[in-house]
Amino acid sequence: MKTFIISTLFLAISISGCTITVVDNIIDQPNIIDQPNIILVLLDDVSPDMFSCYAPYTPKGYYHAASTPNLDKLAKEGVMFKTCYAAAMCAPSRVELVTGRYANATGVYQNSMWINERSSMFLEDFPSIGKLLKEAGYATAIAGKWHEGAIRPYEEQGGFEEYCIWSGLNYMEQCENFTGWTGGMENETTTSRYWNPGLIENGEVLYTKEDDFGPEMCNAFLMDFMERSVNDGKPFFTYWPCVAPHGTREGITTNPFRGTVGEMGKSTAEEGNARFKSLNEYIDFLLGRMMSKVDELGVAENTIFIITSDNGTAVTAKTRGVERGCHVVNVISGLDVKQRGASDELTDFTDIAPTLVELAGAKLPPGYSFDGKSLLPYLTGETEEHREWIYGYISTSQVIRTKDYLVEVLNPMLGLPEGRFCYTGEHRFSEGYIRAEGLAEHEEARQELLNIAAGFDPVKADHPFWQTEKGESFYEDYTSTGTMDKHLHNHLNWIYYDED
Repeated sequence: MKTFIISTLFLAISISGCTITVVDNIIDQPNIIDQPNIILVLLDDVSPDMFSCYAPYTPKGYYHAASTPNLDKLAKEGVMFKTCYAAAMCAPSRVELVTGRYANATGVYQNSMWINERSSMFLEDFPSIGKLLKEAGYATAIAGKWHEGAIRPYEEQGGFEEYCIWSGLNYMEQCENFTGWTGGMENETTTSRYWNPGLIENGEVLYTKEDDFGPEMCNAFLMDFMERSVNDGKPFFTYWPCVAPHGTREGITTNPFRGTVGEMGKSTAEEGNARFKSLNEYIDFLLGRMMSKVDELGVAENTIFIITSDNGTAVTAKTRGVERGCHVVNVISGLDVKQRGASDELTDFTDIAPTLVELAGAKLPPGYSFDGKSLLPYLTGETEEHREWIYGYISTSQVIRTKDYLVEVLNPMLGLPEGRFCYTGEHRFSEGYIRAEGLAEHEEARQELLNIAAGFDPVKADHPFWQTEKGESFYEDYTSTGTMDKHLHNHLNWIYYDED
């Protein structure tokens, strides 16, 4: 089955103010569900329109969506949020997810924009969901891509007891069994994430083979962990920040230990799209394996799945300060989730940590709070609404929306101090939005969004970060014409409203 599926994959080639909602500092009582098993899946660089369960709600019913029957099943049996925000790039969104805090607290705004001295050590100041759930009695494991600063997920602050992490040579060299890497490389410095991948599993380098496929190995590792946890009688927290479908990684495959090992060549856009679609279908296949595993283990009724993505699809969304950049997948299913199907309620990544903490009956450090709000009351039907507004960001741009209004690319540094304001009404996914600056009937709503944004204090040109070596380098590229034009606008294929 493994050989067939992987071969098929490549044959396809292929508010009036800014009061942030928080949960209580300490949650003393577990939820009525006694410490359920939790499976959190974070996909890499993919927008909701790529998945068949979202296609009916996207422009043109989105014609390039992958066939994802397993995710579709979870969306039908649970809830699929049409509008969920993260940050528009992987590092800030991953930090937001594991801490439940926005960038104005952690200082992580972009992969190359960590703006305070504590940013890389943020887990010393902001407890990880892995640590919180471990302290609540969970067996914890992570497999895939971390990309969250200097502290590794398996260190005390990370809280993950077991791990299979895609890693660089610098981390491999710290392992006792390291004898030199002869596996796959994406370029001269980055190990392969797909074929012949660079993985460290529970302290040891895995010397993979050319037909080993990274996402499948991480998936298998987590399923083994789940089985052992069930046999040990412990609830499990399984975190799968999948390395896919982040690009298909073509080009020269080089290795510092054995030189150039192959030239895959360049593909046409059509071939690249086919590969990307096929990768998403293969991820869905692996998700189906996980779903079957919890059935096999007899714990399906006490397991919750949360499937999301770290930012929008590369090229068409990632790093853009528009809504599409931070608009991500979010499907939650299992347990006592009474909401069904597509939901117009709003949520963002700061809601995930408080949701998991409430599910687990975990405790927060005294005085600590999240920026987000637990989804559990909404998921279980206790309430019919979740929150009034959500927040996204990337670099120096802010994106804020309510159910009916949106302000995006709010960016004083790049000449848009009040951003681009739209009336969305019931529309989602950009189509049908109306530019509404200067329209009297929408002015009150615009001011409410600007008031919310002001509470986050946008990063401006006078911030000390720009005087550092890293800041100067980032600023030079960030303010160049090409980068600015991409950052401030939608991709040409996604312009459904006036951007002038």
